Amino acid sequence: MARDERPRTTEVPSNSAMERMRVRYSGLTLGGKLAVAGAVLVAVAVAALFADVALLPALLVTAVVLGVVAALMRFPDAVGAVGVSLVWIVIAHVVFQISLGYASSWILVLALLPLPVALIASRIPGHPTWHTTLLSLACALIVGLASVVFGMAVTAVVPDHEGVPPAAVVILAFAAAGVVLVWRGISGRHLAAEERRRRQRSESAGGADPTAPGAPAGSGQSGADPSDAGPAKRKSGRTATSSGERQRERAGSSTGSTARGSDDETAVPVDEALAQLEAMVGLDPVKQQVRSLAAAIEAARLRADAGMAVEKPLRHLVFSGPPGTGKTSVARTIATIFHSFGLLPSAQVVEVQRADLVGEYLGATAIRTNEVIDRALGGVLFIDEAYALVNSGDGQPDRFGQEAVQTLLKRAEDDRDQLVVILAGYSEEMDRFLASNPGLASRFSTRVRFPGYTPDELIEISEGLFEQRGDELDDSVVPALRQRFDQAAQLGVIDDLGNGRFVRSLVERAAEARDVRVVTTSREGQAPAPEELVTVRDVDAIRAFEQLTEALSGYSKPPDLEEALAELDAMVGLEPVKRQVRSMTAQLRLARIRQERGLHNQPPMRHFVFVGPPGTGKTTVARVLGRIFAALGLLTRAEVVEASRADLVGEHLGATAIKTNKLIDSAVGGVLFVDEAYALSNPGYSGGDAFGAEAIQTLLKRAEDDRSRLVVVLAGYPDEMDRFLSTNSGLASRFNVRVSFPSYSPEELLRITETLAEQRGDTIEDRARDDLRQVFGYVCSEGWVDTLGNGRFARSLFEKACSARDLRVAEDVGDAADQEDLTVVTSADLREAYSELTQR
Repeated sequence: MARDERPRTTEVPSNSAMERMRVRYSGLTLGGKLAVAGAVLVAVAVAALFADVALLPALLVTAVVLGVVAALMRFPDAVGAVGVSLVWIVIAHVVFQISLGYASSWILVLALLPLPVALIASRIPGHPTWHTTLLSLACALIVGLASVVFGMAVTAVVPDHEGVPPAAVVILAFAAAGVVLVWRGISGRHLAAEERRRRQRSESAGGADPTAPGAPAGSGQSGADPSDAGPAKRKSGRTATSSGERQRERAGSSTGSTARGSDDETAVPVDEALAQLEAMVGLDPVKQQVRSLAAAIEAARLRADAGMAVEKPLRHLVFSGPPGTGKTSVARTIATIFHSFGLLPSAQVVEVQRADLVGEYLGATAIRTNEVIDRALGGVLFIDEAYALVNSGDGQPDRFGQEAVQTLLKRAEDDRDQLVVILAGYSEEMDRFLASNPGLASRFSTRVRFPGYTPDELIEISEGLFEQRGDELDDSVVPALRQRFDQAAQLGVIDDLGNGRFVRSLVERAAEARDVRVVTTSREGQAPAPEELVTVRDVDAIRAFEQLTEALSGYSKPPDLEEALAELDAMVGLEPVKRQVRSMTAQLRLARIRQERGLHNQPPMRHFVFVGPPGTGKTTVARVLGRIFAALGLLTRAEVVEASRADLVGEHLGATAIKTNKLIDSAVGGVLFVDEAYALSNPGYSGGDAFGAEAIQTLLKRAEDDRSRLVVVLAGYPDEMDRFLSTNSGLASRFNVRVSFPSYSPEELLRITETLAEQRGDTIEDRARDDLRQVFGYVCSEGWVDTLGNGRFARSLFEKACSARDLRVAEDVGDAADQEDLTVVTSADLREAYSELTQR
């Protein structure tokens, strides 16, 4: 478990002809490479036939050459080292076979020298392997040959001398190669150290790291991670991490940003690293998981100290959760912990996205991904929105992203002892991404889930950010923010807003609103009071919140409650319904007051059953109800999505749940009105209504899961709805608020007709009004009003009468018609309309 201090260097690919050939070669698909090889073999066969050369040897030689070229394109350094070793073995055999003896076993020993030389050369940084291998073997050949020549000279002078023993020749050759390897190793370490210093100078040129010791006070405050902004941070005096840091580091590299650190940085104590994590607001499940990870590392260290065999406890991680929950900050903390335990030589975090990994053409992606991973060696590679690497939005496989994933998986396994890879993104997208490749799930088995922030945590973050700015908060600000954060939590849209990122934007906008208010309200020629320049009031916070949410879906300006109730009162009749809706409104208002004062509060009713005959205003009352809920902050929008069985049920089993869920998704934040809901349970089908049952089960589950941001209204005739609710116990328990709509009386139908006429600018003559009263009294006494449709019958009758009037005026008066002709509905018009409606 000793700390790995070996320096790591990254070889920057050159723009040489060989490198350009490699890029073009890697851009070919496997089929393309085989096609080229086949074409070459065919060309050689044709040439051999014309040149009268043996065909089989020519093809074998060509195949060997093609294999060497392929290896050279993929592994040029290794191929070069192998080539140097083979040439050296041939030369050494020719040079030493006479002096050492044809049958001497020392020739075989000498032939083994290239293998350890090449292996050691491959571990030396800063120099190509083939070049180090060439220098070492050349020196060994020269020293060995010199010893042989020296022995021959001594033998010529002293005839009885046997010359230099073969063993001594071999030992001298091995020693010479070893000296060269040591020299190259020392040179490589110096080059690596110089490269690190160069990178540090380059990074320092971009600006000071506000998280580094000795950073100027207040540096990076404007881009602080919101989760680090709580009172705990203010007590510890910890400087917030600057988001501008990422921008400065990206300016220094086109392949990602190095968040911090270098190989020779001083390790932060583990306790301090964990204290930084504990100081972050919220994230209790994440903190617990990171503490468990630190405990496992400490246990592994203790086992190693006790002499037990342990593996390096490095692991690759998956961070999943909504935006703005501090995933990047926790990644930096984990890098610090691994560095503190000596598992990684650096606490650097290289932050990248898809654009940093994927190239412009096939083949370039692998090279680009490898370059990024080389930069991250010794630290942590943080890939944000990792699910973007598998982009199948156009229905076609994402070959570029798959190439990046395959390269990442290979390097994550090959370099697992010197690299930690963290994949981050939204939970659902990351689930699909990990399921797209079995290698991802197996290599990234440790998952850290980040929860969204609660309203109390958002308040704590906002207070910390305001204090970092040096702002003072009026006593009215926190209650105003709490009310809006509670509303966002109730509606389930905190994650959509962006959690901590939203709070950071809110604080900045509130400060801007404060500045505008102070400047515009100050008297001309008189400077505002100093305390006003730094004090944020509730109007500033409310204005900032409205500015940030007005463009978001479902966050339009809420309707006025009194206007909604006035619309309800303007409806004709329905006195029992109006009383019930007003009673529900009073309960909702008091529930909100109790919640604001911290009193115990029962969840408000959300789902309703509207029963009554057709044409009694059920849809209209549902719209009013949506406006009331939106005005009280219980819904984000007042829209009503109307549906029937056909909108919920699919064409085959399984499709119904998808169709129903899609419809409910469109209604989330507002009201879902299901008319003739009893049609979802159709006992007329043999074997039962499996489609309707599937729709009901889906509706029940979503009504419960989304009860904080959805109102569902089931509507239909009384008897049919009673039977429908009795078919499923879940329906009766979740839809326990019943609103009964009575049939309209003759006088109410007459008032509806007069209201319609007034809205259109028409007039009903007295005889026609008497006829209407007689018609409505007759259909009500005969019990036909429900069959005819109540209010719908009144509307249809009036519209038909207007059509009859228009036809009469066009035929009798024509262009000479005056205003009375065009606007008055007569008794004859009404009787003709009634006759037409009742003859159907």
